[in-house]
Amino acid sequence: MIKKLTISIPILITIIVSVVVTTVMINNKDEDPNFSLEKNQLINDEERAMDKVYIDINNETFEMDLEDNSTVSALVKMLPLNLSMSDLNSNEKYAYFDKPLPTNTYSPKHIEAGDVMLFSDNCLVIFYESFDTSYNYSKIGHINNMPNLGDGNISISIRVK
Repeated sequence: MIKKLTISIPILITIIVSVVVTTVMINNKDEDPNFSLEKNQLINDEERAMDKVYIDINNETFEMDLEDNSTVSALVKMLPLNLSMSDLNSNEKYAYFDKPLPTNTYSPKHIEAGDVMLFSDNCLVIFYESFDTSYNYSKIGHINNMPNLGDGNISISIRVK
């Protein structure tokens, strides 16, 4: 008799927990009249859409994949942006913001052409050549198929589509 009781207790506990969890889920669904799997999917799709911004450089549009960090969140709130960028070292373009952004600095060791970073807390940098570095940056994103932007200043536009 005791052996039967010890086997039944775990089963009984599992059943009780299952009933409680199911009841809570049903009640939460009933409290929110807008609850639906389709709505949750729509929200997820909108969040994914915010993972892309577009940069217009020299009459070409490039898509930029964004990182998920506080630097990017602050930058996206500033969009759309029109910036004049200066060349540095024939491998990057940079522009300073009037206000500092939150930072998430790290040392990437190697920069890839197309990397978009924040240097310090107010300097946006777009790299158009790959190279090794010892500097610290906050990663913003990456532009695929980054062209060589050459020496000299450029004007860019950054926007969410």
